[in-house]
Amino acid sequence: MGEWDLLGRLLDKVQSHSTVIGKVWLTVLFVFRILVLGTGAEKVWSDEQSDFVCNTQQPGCKNVCYDYAFPISHVRFWVLQIISVATPTLVYLGHVVHVIHVEKKVRERMKKQAELDDQAKLFLRWGYKVPKYSNSSGKISLRGCLLRSYVLHLVAKILLELGFIIGQYFLYGFTLQARYVCSRFPCPHEVDCFLSRPMEKSVFIWFMLVVAIVSFLLSLVELFYLCVKAVKECLVRKQDYTVTPVTPPVSERKDFKNQKHVGLEMKLQEHKLGVNGATDSVHGVANSGASENNNMGEVHI
Repeated sequence: MGEWDLLGRLLDKVQSHSTVIGKVWLTVLFVFRILVLGTGAEKVWSDEQSDFVCNTQQPGCKNVCYDYAFPISHVRFWVLQIISVATPTLVYLGHVVHVIHVEKKVRERMKKQAELDDQAKLFLRWGYKVPKYSNSSGKISLRGCLLRSYVLHLVAKILLELGFIIGQYFLYGFTLQARYVCSRFPCPHEVDCFLSRPMEKSVFIWFMLVVAIVSFLLSLVELFYLCVKAVKECLVRKQDYTVTPVTPPVSERKDFKNQKHVGLEMKLQEHKLGVNGATDSVHGVANSGASENNNMGEVHI
C-alpha cells in the first residue's frame, strides 16, 4: 500500500473542492478500490502464473497459453483503471490550485495598495482583477471556468469508467473458467490448462465490477446534479433581471408615462405663464416710458 500513499494524499486534497457526491465517489475509490486491491486482490492473484498448469511438457506452450488466456493481469488492469480514472481529478486539482494561487497574489496586491491608499476604486481603474472564485481561507465556489473544468473532469471520468468496463468484458469476460483449451504454437495439439482458485478470483472480479459501476453511476448523478443546479441559477438570474428597476413591470411603466405626461403639461403651463408675464412686463415698461415722455414734453413746453 505504500505506492498508493502519494495518490491518496493528492486525491484527499480534492475533497475540499468537490461536491457532496464527489466526496462519496472519492470514498468509494479509497475504500472499495485502492484498499481492497492492495490488501486482498494482489494476494489472490499472486499465484496466477505459477499455478497455471497445462497437460503438456512442450517448452513454451504453457507461457503461450497463459498469455492467450490473460492478455493482461487482472491486478495490473485494475491498477491501470484506478490511475486512469483518477487522472482527470488530479488535472482538476491542478486547475484549482492554479486559480487559488493567482487570486492569492491578487489579494496581496490589494492589501499592499490598501495600505497606501484607502480608495478601493483604484484597483478597478488600474485593471486589477478582483478574486471571484475563492475566499481568503482558500475555499472555492464552483462557477465560471472552475465549474466548466469540474464538468469536463466528470465527463472524462464517465467515459474512462465505461471504457474500462467494456474493455474488461472483451478481454476476459466477467467470470473465470477452471479449464482453458489452447492450441497455439508451439503446443503440439490442443492442450488443457487449469487455473487455480477460479471461483475466488471470480468473486473479486464481480466485486470490482460492481464498484466500477457504482463509481460510474455516482459520476452520472453528479453531472446531472450540476446541470440542474446551473439551469436553476440561470432561471433565477433571468427572473432577477426582469424585475430590476431598469426594466420595470408594465403597470409601473404606464404610471411612469402618465407622470411624465403630467410633468410635461405642468412645464408647458409654466412656460406659458412665463411668456405671458414677460409680455405684461414689456407692456408695462412701454406704458411707463410713454407717460414719462409725455411728462417730459409738458416740461419742455
